[in-house]
Amino acid sequence: MPADRVPEGGEQQVALDPRSVKRARRLALVVGGLIAAIFLVRLVAGAWTQWAWFDSVGFVGVLRTQWITQGVLFVIGALLTGGAVWTSLAVAHRARPVIVPESDDELVMERYRGAFEPIRRRVWMAVPALVGFFGGATAASQWKLALLWLNRVPFGTKDAHFNKDIGFFVFTVPWLSFLVGFLTMVLMLALLAALLAHYLYGGLNFRGAGGGAHSRSPRTSAAARVHLCVLAAALLLVRAGSFWLSRYESATAAGSRITGVTYTVDHAIIPTRGVLALAALCCAAMFIATIVTGTWRVPLVGVAMMTAVAVLVGQVYPAFVQRFQVKPSEASKETPYIKDAMAATMKAYGLGDIDRRSYSATTDASGGQLRGDTATMRGIRLLDPTVVGATFQQLQGRVNYYRFPASLDVDRYTTNGEKRDTVVAVRGLNLAGVPASQRNWVNDHTVYTHGYGVVAADGGKLTSEGAPVFVEKDMPTNGVLGKYEPRIYFGEDMPGFSIVGGQGARELDHPDASGEQKRTRYAGKGGVALSNPMSRLAYAVTYGDKNILLSDAVGDGSRIIDNRDPSERVKAVAPWLTTDGDVYPSVVDGRVQWIVDGYTTSDNYPGAAKSNLSGATSDSTTATSRNVRALRDGQVNYIRNSVKATVDAYSGEVKLYAWEPNDPMLKAWTKAFGGSVKPMSQMSADLVSHVRYPSDLFKVQRTVLETYHQNDAGEFFNASDQWQVPDDPTAGENAKGQPQPPYYLTLAMPGQKAPSYSLTSTYIPVGSRQNLTGYLSVDSDAGSEAGKKASSYGRVRLLEMPGSTSVTGPAQFQNDLDSTTRTSADGSVPLTQFLSQARQSGSTVARGNLLTLPVGGGFLYVEPIYVQARGATSYPLQRAVVVGFGNKLAWAPTLEAALDDLFAGDSGADGAPQPSQDDANSAKDSEKDSGKDSTTKPSTSSNATLDKALKDLQKAYDDGQAAMKKGDWKAYGEAQQRLQKALDSATSAAPSGSVTAK
Repeated sequence: MPADRVPEGGEQQVALDPRSVKRARRLALVVGGLIAAIFLVRLVAGAWTQWAWFDSVGFVGVLRTQWITQGVLFVIGALLTGGAVWTSLAVAHRARPVIVPESDDELVMERYRGAFEPIRRRVWMAVPALVGFFGGATAASQWKLALLWLNRVPFGTKDAHFNKDIGFFVFTVPWLSFLVGFLTMVLMLALLAALLAHYLYGGLNFRGAGGGAHSRSPRTSAAARVHLCVLAAALLLVRAGSFWLSRYESATAAGSRITGVTYTVDHAIIPTRGVLALAALCCAAMFIATIVTGTWRVPLVGVAMMTAVAVLVGQVYPAFVQRFQVKPSEASKETPYIKDAMAATMKAYGLGDIDRRSYSATTDASGGQLRGDTATMRGIRLLDPTVVGATFQQLQGRVNYYRFPASLDVDRYTTNGEKRDTVVAVRGLNLAGVPASQRNWVNDHTVYTHGYGVVAADGGKLTSEGAPVFVEKDMPTNGVLGKYEPRIYFGEDMPGFSIVGGQGARELDHPDASGEQKRTRYAGKGGVALSNPMSRLAYAVTYGDKNILLSDAVGDGSRIIDNRDPSERVKAVAPWLTTDGDVYPSVVDGRVQWIVDGYTTSDNYPGAAKSNLSGATSDSTTATSRNVRALRDGQVNYIRNSVKATVDAYSGEVKLYAWEPNDPMLKAWTKAFGGSVKPMSQMSADLVSHVRYPSDLFKVQRTVLETYHQNDAGEFFNASDQWQVPDDPTAGENAKGQPQPPYYLTLAMPGQKAPSYSLTSTYIPVGSRQNLTGYLSVDSDAGSEAGKKASSYGRVRLLEMPGSTSVTGPAQFQNDLDSTTRTSADGSVPLTQFLSQARQSGSTVARGNLLTLPVGGGFLYVEPIYVQARGATSYPLQRAVVVGFGNKLAWAPTLEAALDDLFAGDSGADGAPQPSQDDANSAKDSEKDSGKDSTTKPSTSSNATLDKALKDLQKAYDDGQAAMKKGDWKAYGEAQQRLQKALDSATSAAPSGSVTAK
């Protein structure tokens, strides 16, 4: 052919150089080999480090069980999916008919077959392999369902409709639903592959016999007909099983009012699902019959009829029943089902035994009204853990590379022989506080490695300047909480990894009395040893950090500490748990232990209402805090705090304790992961004493009770008494519209003989009204007996306001606070003027947690007010306390003064928290921390000295009041300092050792 001639119907062909083709193939193979090698190395390194980590915490059995289960499911899923598709392709090819093209269409198909044949084998292997991989991955992802089903246990309780054990719905139905869905996918892929392959090879012709354009059924070869009919019949059999299984799934399906069976579901949907299952079986039989009859008309008509039946009995009939049988008398017909749903919901959320009381709260405040609540008033927590983080940082941070979280925690400790609510935090590691000139790989990963010490402040005591009264503080620690290991290698918001141990003491610890930095060397067993070069290589690959392999700071004795967040460590060793969003540190048996609450959950409890965990556990604290998080695990309708876990802050050791040993889900998981959960009997008395009722469980329960507090099915149906958790009226701009968080308080609920450490929340009605309608609390004190929780722990108490009473709600109280002209207890300045002057002077006013207490026959509101001056090193100090009862409000610098003013000059609450004179030594220490030493030398007890001290006392008080009116907070602070000194001097000079100021 001449060079300038182009073949008819196409472009000029260019001959390819065989050597270029060979080089391109070699290059592709090299690149592909390199990519595969990199992927394989990273895979092996990841597996190596993961195994080493689990081995270091003693939970390698958990990883082994997970890997084996996932591996078995992957192989089965891949073989089923890929095998079904490969079989369809292979059968279609082997059974292909011999076709002599008689038409243009058949000639075109023959050309396609010829073009496809050279790559057929590769396609026949690649397509099933790819499909099989995804099928295997899908199956492996359901390893938790498989383990739960294999280790299922009975609940011992039956559902209200099918009379089957709850375990059938929780363990078996989800697994069967997955199997049905997976088999449906496999068969549909196999059927699709068969259709394409038979069409390609001529076994299937959609134009019908003779190629007529109007033929009513496809023309198929005998082999294709048998193949397709068998697959279609199998698919219909699986669908029949799906229809039958959906009867049981209706018990956990969410409806418009309730979850589970309703009148229409019971009388229309459940029966019709059985009819549809029978119809699917009949259609499957029709496809099998087609193998013999050779006609597609019967099964196709059957499929059309089944579709019509599905529409008629599956949709039209239930709609008819709902419209013409249920609607005219819906309340009476739905009542039995609502009762069943209410009972199931309360049981599923652990609310079956609530102490409910009607509480006719008084709104009148009179003298001595709180005398019967002295014990509760003594325990009022004035420190807001979400506000005083900056105060802790300034007074106890000590060095820039240690920091406290924004939101602190509330625990209980015995100091001076009395158990008190205590605001606690640990000094965590803060690499951002390290000077930029000192930031390098060695310092970041081998020098700055840990935090140091617990800091604790009495929740109900303040210094004269409104600062916390610290009971555990300083570096090294002062030991009020006992001797313990203070170094924090594992905690919240820690760096990714640190390399510790090794040769010499290179880790910065804390400054000594002279200011010199002390260093330490990690001596624990936490983390993974890096003495083995292969371990260093594996971690270098995993983290993409060559310094782990090359740095001379890493060698014999070195250990790598990673996965340092307590919650993440617990979730790693117990992947079946949902962990609470607020973990907290406690000094337990000489160690700092992070206590983590673990939940077992399900969304398959029949009849129980479903809750969205994210929505239920979000509040104003989670909206603004990094260390308190809302849960993110979707919907549930069963939840138990089945596990209490601890993470050692020094060694990283994780321990799981069975807190709800009778929980069926916990029993199933402990069967699956034998030995991973310790019995409750192994919990020490010290640990039990610091366990508390978890906040996220309480949030979920309070959300459920917004609707399910109603006992009467008729009220429930009419939704005439719906509640809601009020928005936090003290929230800042970043948390506006978020619910008020629950608060840990020590109080005595009406009917309780003595105060108990409790978790509390309030309710208001749904709608525009903001009055208080309910008050919820749960006993959170687990006791102090080793291996046993207190009988009162977890007791839920609900106070319900009668409709005839109108009690001020939190938002209403806050509105009164923001607009009141009420002067302080001494009549010196209105509250609005006090707040306005503080803001005008450049200071920031922060409203502390608004506490609600059922005392005095009504409800008392207590809200601390914090003021923070301008400046980078400023911090909030509590300057006032606002209280409210009924429609009355009062405020003063101290709670005692505000209460006396509120209750006609004498509240009767002699035990109410007071400022620093309650604990003068601790107060003075805190003032020293802030650089304001209030220590005075003891004076003589002569009358002259006492008179002078009293005059100085009055002068300092008057100066302080004048400064407060002007908004001069610096002068106010100086006056308060002089006030404290004068009070100390007067106390020392008084013959009785005490002074009563009038």
